[in-house]
Amino acid sequence: MAGSSGEAKSAPCPAQAVLLTVPFNSLDAQHEACAAYIASQKHEGWSLVKARFDDGGVSGGTLNRPAQQRLVAEIEAGRIDMVVVYKIDRLTRSLADFAKLVESLEAASCSFVSVTQAFNTSSSMGRLTLNMLLSFAQFEREVTAERIRDKLAASKRKGLWMGGLPPLGYDPHPDPQVRQLVPNEAEAVTIRALFNLYAEHGCLNAVARAAADRGLLSKRRRSASGNSSGGGRGPLSRGQIHHILRNPVYVGRIRHKDTTWPAQHPAIVDDDLWKTVQDRLGERGQRRRGPNGKQVAADSALLKGKLRDGTGDRLTPTHVQRGDRRYRYYVSNRLISGGPDPNALRIPAIELERRVTEIVAGHIQAAGERHRLATPSDAVASQSLSERATAYAANLRTDPGQALARLIDGVTLATGQITIRLDGTALAAALDLKEEEIERESLTIALPLQYRRRGQETRIVVGELQSTPDATLLRALRMAHRWATSIRDGVSLAQIARQENVGPRYVAKLLPLAMLSPRIQVAVIAGTQPVEMTLERLLNSPLPFDWTDQERAVGLAA
Repeated sequence: MAGSSGEAKSAPCPAQAVLLTVPFNSLDAQHEACAAYIASQKHEGWSLVKARFDDGGVSGGTLNRPAQQRLVAEIEAGRIDMVVVYKIDRLTRSLADFAKLVESLEAASCSFVSVTQAFNTSSSMGRLTLNMLLSFAQFEREVTAERIRDKLAASKRKGLWMGGLPPLGYDPHPDPQVRQLVPNEAEAVTIRALFNLYAEHGCLNAVARAAADRGLLSKRRRSASGNSSGGGRGPLSRGQIHHILRNPVYVGRIRHKDTTWPAQHPAIVDDDLWKTVQDRLGERGQRRRGPNGKQVAADSALLKGKLRDGTGDRLTPTHVQRGDRRYRYYVSNRLISGGPDPNALRIPAIELERRVTEIVAGHIQAAGERHRLATPSDAVASQSLSERATAYAANLRTDPGQALARLIDGVTLATGQITIRLDGTALAAALDLKEEEIERESLTIALPLQYRRRGQETRIVVGELQSTPDATLLRALRMAHRWATSIRDGVSLAQIARQENVGPRYVAKLLPLAMLSPRIQVAVIAGTQPVEMTLERLLNSPLPFDWTDQERAVGLAA
């Protein structure tokens, strides 16, 4: 491979040419051909550098090659003007890598020439031709990769072991031409013990402790260099045990992506034990754990995977732990992966789930009463469907659980509108109907939506739904009235603070809430106050003494 500043013949001083070769027929054959080409350009001032840049046995599909990296360093240092290659695909087969390489060569006023292809990068036509050739080279590489993947998939469908480190319990076949595992009886005892322990305890931590007590160890391996690993370097970890228990190779199957195929090697775990362990692992996986190991309901994120904002970004369930309390949110994924974004959403999960539940339940009940859920055959069937819809809506409001998750196909929280799409199959099953009987129009709900920012959180106002009281604000209002009564009875601020186990300044800060206008206090109790009217805002924003001015300041309409 070679590069030069402009054309070699216009170089003001003898150009230094260098070779970079990778396996073709042989490294020597390529080197000789390139050296002969450089010698033919001696009249242009070319001379061959002493260093030889060979990447024997390394694929041309990557630029991460030792000789390649040394060559780039020499070019950047200005010691090489021209790089000669035997053939373009000896340089790289990736069009993206080629573009990066040409950019770096041009930055160093260097180009290259192909011995067997009459062009170089010193002209626009040469670069165009190179791009075309590299496109075909990349196509060939991708086709080859596809063939390898297809061959791998076909071999695994036949149950062949396609290499890699053999798992604990098996060894490679003594004949390297046979793609099959052979049971290692000594290690198979360990595998069966682990499966039996999990079937007995149903807990990975308990299995790990029992395995350590029994001295069960991982597979001892020895590399080609003579280094050994595993087998005696500590007990089996919880992760290793879980991987073993989930590996279908032990039941005589080969996994390829999400599918398993019957293998040619014998199983060392019987089917009944395997099924028992998989069932118990599945049950454990469905249990979510909260702080201090307390179990959390599996449906604590009812809308997981269902929510998207107006940009199409998925809303991911997350939580914040404050003391013993856990606060759940649905957050735009770009806030988690990409940092701050003023237009991203962070919505309290309980509030959103409650509102979506109410919207869906209300929609189903109203559609049933108006006979718009399905096309009934007669009046009696219509009335029966209406009653079933009302009962189902009542059940949703009482205990949404997994029923809501199954019913909702997706929710989009766009600017100005919330759109909820229902799953026709789930709705038909819930109402004892055939899916084709469901009116398609009843599966989409669209309502006005407003966002109200409150710190980092986003509160939502949907349609004309009744708000719920702000528990924090309501509790503060009650304390303010109780403390105001104590003050009138002659109790000092310091005494109140000691009784409530708070600071006197906190008591003094909350007391003015008892002097809010009656209309504001009624709104707080009923939960109809403006969404942006929070306890933090009331405490940090001085309010006027006049009640009318107070109401105007907090946003209560006249």
